[in-house]
Formats: sequence, C-alpha cells, structure tokens
Amino acid sequence: MKRSTKVISVIILFFMIIAGVVVARTMIGNHFKKKFSKRSPPGIIVKTVEQKNFQNKIETFGTAVPLRVQSYNIEKYEILKPIKFNKKVKAGEVIVKLKNRNIVAPFDGVIGKRNFSDDIKVSESSLVINLEDASTLFVDVDIPEVFATFISEGLRVDIKFSGNKEKSYEGVVDSLASRIDTNKRSLAARIKLNNPSLEILPGALLEVTIKYNERNSLGIPDTSVILEGNKVYIYKVDKKNITKRTEIEIGNRSQGYLEVKSGLNEGDVIVAEGLKKVRPNGKIKPIKDGSKKSKSDLKKKIKSTKNGSKKSKFDWIKKLNIFNKSESKKKDDKNK
Repeated sequence: MKRSTKVISVIILFFMIIAGVVVARTMIGNHFKKKFSKRSPPGIIVKTVEQKNFQNKIETFGTAVPLRVQSYNIEKYEILKPIKFNKKVKAGEVIVKLKNRNIVAPFDGVIGKRNFSDDIKVSESSLVINLEDASTLFVDVDIPEVFATFISEGLRVDIKFSGNKEKSYEGVVDSLASRIDTNKRSLAARIKLNNPSLEILPGALLEVTIKYNERNSLGIPDTSVILEGNKVYIYKVDKKNITKRTEIEIGNRSQGYLEVKSGLNEGDVIVAEGLKKVRPNGKIKPIKDGSKKSKSDLKKKIKSTKNGSKKSKFDWIKKLNIFNKSESKKKDDKNK
C-alpha cells in the first residue's frame, strides 16, 4: 500500500472516531435530558397575601410604683402583739395594736417592713412599716423627644416583668408631661397597669413596649423574602403555578410577618418556604401553608404500626396450614 493511501485511511479513521464520539455524546445528552425532563415539579409551600395587624413600637424600662403607700414610724416598746408582715388587710382593719392607740388601715393593701439604716441609732428602738396598695401599679418612663408627637393617652402598652419574661401584661398610657425635659431631651410618661393578683411586686424592673400607629396592612412571612443589597424580592405564583420573581417594598416586622408597602395585592399567592428549590419562571407544585402533616401525626402512625401485629419469621409456616391439617386428621381418626 502506498504511503499516501495509508495517510488518507488514518485521517478518515480519525474523523470517524470523532464523529462517533460526537454522536455518542449527543445521544447520551438526549437520553438524560428526557429522563430529567420527566421529573415532576417540586412541592413548595405557598401562602395567600392577606391583611395583618402592624404597629410601631417604643421599648423602654421603668420601675413599678404602687397606687398608694402609707408609712408609720412605731416605737418597738409600744407594740402589744407581733405584726404580721406581708399580710393582706382591708380598710378598717387594725394593723398594729399599741399601748396607747391602734393603727387602722385607711385602704386595702399589704403590710410591709422597712428598717432604718444600721448606722442610725434609732433603728434599735424603732421600725417603719408600710401599707401598700399594689392592686394598681404605675410605671414612669422617659420617651425620647423624637417620638413625642406619636405618644398620646390611652395607647396600649405591653409590659413584661424581668422575673418572668414569658408572661406579658397589658397596660395603658395614663398621663403625659406637658413639656420636654431639657436635660434628658425626653418626655415623661406614666403607664398604668392593673395588678389584682399582686403578681408584680412594687419596685420591680419592668420592660415597657408602647404601641402606636396601629394599622392593617398586607403581610407576608419573613421566610418568603430574598434580600439582595437594598432590594427585596419574592416569588409570586400565577394560575399556571409558574413562579415570577417580583420586587417589593417592605415596612415593619411583627410576629414573623413583614409589612408590604408595594409590589403585591391582597389575594396574591407567593412562595412561603423552600426558596432554594424555586427558579424564576419555573413550575412548582403548590402546597398550602398548614396542609402539611405534622410530625406528631407521623409519630402516631409509626407507633400504631409498632403496636400492631408484628410479622413473625414463621408466618409462612402458618400459611401452609400444616398444623391445621394434622389436627383435622386426628379428628377424623377419632370419628372413625
């Protein structure tokens, strides 16, 4: 064979190999494309945009002060009977019996003791008792002057006791000062709190949250937003279950929801959770929020299957009815 024909055959063989590789890659690509294109769209939790209650808040601290306090300075040698401290008394009851007189409660309250300082000699012979009416408490707080125009009497207030932050109490703005304090640059406000069960003791440190500008606005879960710089996006779901990336403007946050100022309308359906599985202009299988089965239901099912009849290794022998047949033969032999 001539040298030129060998070269030509090698070149032809080379191109045939390349063509085979291209065809094989194309076929494999089409195969996997068809395979993955048949996958069903992912199940994504969606939620309908609806009205929620939002408000602005001012958070501060204050000390609880009882409604009424009456103090009595008593000489110890005059006391005839021991005083029962931390006891509730009603108006008209005798608090202390003395040699020359009796001290009568002018209002309902609790008897408390307040000693003088140890460096005062009179503390050895005298004591001071307090009668405190803590059924209503007041909390004096300072509001920064930038919020002064938003505060008014009657606004709702949430109050938490530092000793039990799990429970919240409700109060109101009872009164306001008539001017700004020039030293503190703040407005003095007094909060009123009903305390009929005396759960909060006078002098307790309280966390005060004043609510103002309460309103109804569109709200969405805070798990449904995508933050990119100063912009906020969500995925809106159309009637064909196609997701559209949409920019929105948000406001305040309240109890896991974000206020929507623009970009959405009431009744729109948005992706609430599972943003990583969603792609723009992609199709999803919507799952309404709250329709997913809870873990407790799943655990109940597991328990029910465990408590149910368990399969034994020898169940296949029972199916053969070998023992039943032998027993039936014995019965036949007896009858004969």
